[in-house]
Amino acid sequence: MAHRKPSFLQRLRPSLLAASLFAGTAASAQPAQPAPTPPNHVIAEIQVLPRPTGTASDRYKHVDAAIAVIQASGLRYEVHALGTVIEGPAEKIWPLLQAIHQATLEAGAERTMSVIKVSSSAQAGGPKVEDLVRKFRP
Repeated sequence: MAHRKPSFLQRLRPSLLAASLFAGTAASAQPAQPAPTPPNHVIAEIQVLPRPTGTASDRYKHVDAAIAVIQASGLRYEVHALGTVIEGPAEKIWPLLQAIHQATLEAGAERTMSVIKVSSSAQAGGPKVEDLVRKFRP
């Protein structure tokens, strides 16, 4: 017998019930704090500029190869029109940046240039991408 996935409202009901039971208590009066960012958290943006960008039959083949490496990394990322933002532990970000650059050459680009921006903090609690862009999102 197939199991049906509960609807959004069915999944939400226990949360609403719990919220109503705790309404007015000191615990619910405190806003939820996001988990602290670890000290080795890095935000990086990379733009690959392979030449050529692709082939006659696949215009962005070399760029797509770089994005595929990012997707396979398991890290949080956002693809934008002029680059991709990635966040995660420094020990994963630095080798990933090299692999992204190399992927364009392995996909057949004659040459490539990568523009990289990196942000990190010496202390735990540095910003995450969501913290930086939240107020600009609908």
